[in-house]
Amino acid sequence: MRLTIVDQVHLPEGQLRSHVLRGAATVGHARELPISFDQRRHVLEGQRRGSWMAVAFRLPAPVDDDHLALAWEAVVQRHGTLRSAFVVRPDRSLGLHEIELRRGGWVDHPAPQGVGIRDRLREVLDEACAPFARPSHRLCVVQPAQGAPSVVIAADHSHVDAWSLLVLVRDLTTCLADLADGRAPGAALPLAPAFADHTAELADRPAVPASVADRWREILEAGDGAMPGFALPLGDLTEPRTAVVEVHDVLDTEQLDRFERQAREHGTTMLAVALAESRAALVDLAGVEAPLRAIFPVHSRYDARWHDSVGWFITNSVIEVPSSEPADCQRAVREAVELGSHPLEPIMAAYGGMPMRPGNFAVSWLDNRRLPVAVPDGLEPQHVSAVVRTDGVMIWFVVNATGLHLRCRYPGTPEARRSVGDWLDGVRLRLQRRVAEAPD
Repeated sequence: MRLTIVDQVHLPEGQLRSHVLRGAATVGHARELPISFDQRRHVLEGQRRGSWMAVAFRLPAPVDDDHLALAWEAVVQRHGTLRSAFVVRPDRSLGLHEIELRRGGWVDHPAPQGVGIRDRLREVLDEACAPFARPSHRLCVVQPAQGAPSVVIAADHSHVDAWSLLVLVRDLTTCLADLADGRAPGAALPLAPAFADHTAELADRPAVPASVADRWREILEAGDGAMPGFALPLGDLTEPRTAVVEVHDVLDTEQLDRFERQAREHGTTMLAVALAESRAALVDLAGVEAPLRAIFPVHSRYDARWHDSVGWFITNSVIEVPSSEPADCQRAVREAVELGSHPLEPIMAAYGGMPMRPGNFAVSWLDNRRLPVAVPDGLEPQHVSAVVRTDGVMIWFVVNATGLHLRCRYPGTPEARRSVGDWLDGVRLRLQRRVAEAPD
């Protein structure tokens, strides 16, 4: 899957349209749903643009409007989080309710003179996929003059994660194939328990062990009571800056095979080695031997029955990489997974919520080859991020069929461009050198 942002996504020239589902104006007697810690944190930042995630892909053949609408409606019916909406109660507290969705039909989105298809798509998604929209998702289509259309599925992040986007593509294309063959759409797809059930189940888990709470406190105190920050200068972050988004191709498929084999032969993983080289590159630039501390997202699909569900199954853990030895990094990964496997709300209560500060630093690892849900490369899938303002550094190591890639988002200050750019170069060169020097 190609990683991109909305102003760089590959789309054909054509007509932009979207299929609208409309939610009831009031919640009425709708069932109230539990809110996860991460959903609450995200939504309480308020109604805003750019809070969504999306996937774009090209259908293998032209499709009838009615079939596409029916297929999407069947997908929405499969996933409870797509039929829920956030509300602010009269007492100013946050609520999440089931909503009834009705078909609103197809809407054309013509671009004014001088506005490109990507800019128009961005406008549509920024408006439709905000935290308090009802619903906060949208199916868009770019129909070229001839041939098959490209589809964009977007939703506010409170309802989806990267894994969920693959589920939505799988479900939509399956439902379309079912309709083409005269079958009920999605009848043979696996069950998809609602994300709200996962939230309730997580809340019912045993109390957080004292050792886990203590370790969280140690790492936060090392950051002066906040989540880890980037160790190099980022400039003036008194307010968020327009984000710079870069994608670097680090290893091709042949190099990736060598890298994976090398890590396995040394009893570790590619992630551990990547973290080791990341820490070493940081030390090279900072000139000080110190641990690499970062926010470390981990998924909470701890049981296979959640693999086909849509929701925000990602939570923030923290990782402390004490040295540039892969074995030490491997132990740090195991600890980070353990720290992120418990409910965060009781841990963070003492901090009034997750204590984020300007300059925060996050590292994520995603191996698309290992996910139980796959999207055929023939669909030309693209993971599409919004254009946002940011005051932190976020990197993703992404493994897919074309190799290892490094995606980074950081504030566009001169200092951050220099610091983050130099560090990314160091990480990339170190990984390439390690693979080149490995014995055959």
